[in-house]
Amino acid sequence: MNSEHFTSVWDAIEDTPEQAANMKLRSTLMMAIKDHIVRADLTQSQAARLLGVTQSRVSDLMRGKSEPFGLESLVNMATAADLEIDLQIKPRTLETA
Repeated sequence: MNSEHFTSVWDAIEDTPEQAANMKLRSTLMMAIKDHIVRADLTQSQAARLLGVTQSRVSDLMRGKSEPFGLESLVNMATAADLEIDLQIKPRTLETA
């Protein structure tokens, strides 16, 4: 039996490394925004006003629905929430079998 090892769930379920990288970034941003909403004890309506989106978009975010959110919209929402975004880019380490 040959078992594969993945560094994240996105590497395992997405078709390409590009799609996996996109989903990793999107999910990280979504979790940070959701955590901010929870920590600030905001209602979905309050969060929507703060983030400049509709209440239904906040609902999607809180339920973890990633499909409606692109990186640009998530960056805009995080910035509106006064969150600092720090992106690190480094060479990928290749594992040898």
